[in-house]
Amino acid sequence: MEWAEKFRDMPKDKKLLAVVMFLGIAGLIFIMLSAIVPDNKNAETPENISLSDSSGTEQFRIETEKRLEEFLSNIDGAGDVKVYIMVATDQRYVYATEGRRNKSENTAEEEKKYVIIGNGSEKSALVETVQTPAIASAVVACSGFESPAVQEQIYKATSAALGIPTGQIYVTKLKR
Repeated sequence: MEWAEKFRDMPKDKKLLAVVMFLGIAGLIFIMLSAIVPDNKNAETPENISLSDSSGTEQFRIETEKRLEEFLSNIDGAGDVKVYIMVATDQRYVYATEGRRNKSENTAEEEKKYVIIGNGSEKSALVETVQTPAIASAVVACSGFESPAVQEQIYKATSAALGIPTGQIYVTKLKR
């Protein structure tokens, strides 16, 4: 018997009709369940991703401190150097958007949407840039603190390296 004949005779064959109906209903239930049950893959979209990444911020702070300590210890007379940095903001993700503008005589409308990449359940927002954390202040402790010339060099070097004014830097004597 061909499939076309079975399909035509389906309303007459109650057993075959019951099996097809059961499979159809089971398929619909699975489709509904897949829409209700959350994905474990955590697709990165603007709705479910944090705008800040504190672990990335902490790593940035630690790496910056180490690099600055190494740099400042090369200043003549600075001696041993320890640096502590305070960050003002966390690392931030800026997502790509696309949009259009409609201008008329009296009104201006702007519509923006996130650019989504991927397919199926692997969709994610396109990250345009990752902004590094902003540095708020720094504390520098060095063993060569007694020399005013060394203090001035530490202030200026720290200010230039971190991009912050000298008023946000505190230099003190390192305990031996």
